[in-house]
Amino acid sequence: MKTSTQVNDILQAISDLAFEDQSFIAEILAKRMIELRRSQIASRAKEAEENYRLGNVHTGTVEDLMMASSDD
Repeated sequence: MKTSTQVNDILQAISDLAFEDQSFIAEILAKRMIELRRSQIASRAKEAEENYRLGNVHTGTVEDLMMASSDD
């Protein structure tokens, strides 16, 4: 509950600002979210490359995948 209270406090503080300041905050947050997502994608790509390098990947058709998943 502490987190939701903090978020509500932040949102209330933002709503007390002028429109231009609120727009600036929205723009900065949007850019930060884009950068965070890029970072997550880059991290996942590095993980995938490492799995490929180690031979921890499999190739095949969708049918092959379905057959392998039904074996679990």
